[in-house]
Amino acid sequence: MFGVLYIVATPIGNLDDISLRAIEVLREVALIAAEDTRHSGMLLKHLGIDTPMISCHQHNEQKRSLEIIARLESGEDVALISDAGTPLISDPGYRLVQAARNRQIRVSPIPGANSAVAALCASGLPTERFYFCGFLSARAGERETRLRELEGLAATLVLFESGHRILRLLDQIDTVFADRPCIVAKELTKLHERFLEGSAAELRRQFDADSQLLKGEFVVLIDNAAAAGKPGPYGGEKDLLSVLLDELPVSTAVRIAVRLSGGKKNEIYQQALKLRADDEA
Repeated sequence: MFGVLYIVATPIGNLDDISLRAIEVLREVALIAAEDTRHSGMLLKHLGIDTPMISCHQHNEQKRSLEIIARLESGEDVALISDAGTPLISDPGYRLVQAARNRQIRVSPIPGANSAVAALCASGLPTERFYFCGFLSARAGERETRLRELEGLAATLVLFESGHRILRLLDQIDTVFADRPCIVAKELTKLHERFLEGSAAELRRQFDADSQLLKGEFVVLIDNAAAAGKPGPYGGEKDLLSVLLDELPVSTAVRIAVRLSGGKKNEIYQQALKLRADDEA
């Protein structure tokens, strides 16, 4: 009988935010696969857990997956953890989880802290619909292209960014989303937790006035919920669908159009069917 691969969320700052179930699982599994064993070792020491660990990060995940799958197939339970928060969310683990599911090995989530959701729920921005973008490209041109793609998406946009790129990101957000309220959350759940708010330009001035704000990593939220019906960089939905249908099947074209336009899937699907029928006629 195969073991279970547990995907265990760990604290994003305050160590008391770990769940009782997560502690129990980390104690009972045969092995913990950690993004950084030195970093996670401090958490396990704090919890009084001495379960063996191996590293599993973006540079060795493919190789480690083979080792971990072998352990699971031998009947051992394994827990996957990242440096902080929920594994796989802008962190390694996708290859391992995919390999486990392909071999019919049970994968079980142990939910807990997530910085994107933590920032969103305390931001005061609309939560009915949000879009998680994670870290954008480190290349300025690719980053701006992605922001342009998101311009017409009617949702609160949630991004991650590091201290050495936050100013450049704010400058580009100011270019694309100049009129949108924004929130920058930093040091979440820690002693110096901060939520900075204002337009991208106003936030940039706050950072310019206090260089200490640049320390750490950030969750950046953009209130783009009012973009409903606003044409994106590709024009309206009909124009976008026309371009996509020239190259793609209806289902794929609809999926991409929904993502870029923020429109309703059923409405865009019906529009795509009509455009395809008109073309065939």
